[in-house]
Amino acid sequence: MEKVNDDVTKEQLVDDFKKVVEDAEALLKATARHGGDELKEVRARAEESLRVAKARMAEESEVLMVKTRHAVRSTNAYIHENPWQAIGIAASVGLLIGLITRRR
Repeated sequence: MEKVNDDVTKEQLVDDFKKVVEDAEALLKATARHGGDELKEVRARAEESLRVAKARMAEESEVLMVKTRHAVRSTNAYIHENPWQAIGIAASVGLLIGLITRRR
């Protein structure tokens, strides 16, 4: 269970990071008309940082997708190898959810 929560958190982090990158790019485009050597240097550093961040984000997204595919394949293989155990586990989880929601 903890692994799933980590993956969800990573997905949310990637989505949030994408939004930050998009906002930073918009800010850089908006300031492109303003001059000054100092501002140009800052803009160049920011653009480089964004480029590196985008590359890392793409790598992390790919790693996340590979892990997700592996988890899906493992789950699928387990269910096909142990169908009765999978049915028992699903029924148990359903029973627990039913008991918990009935108490409320």
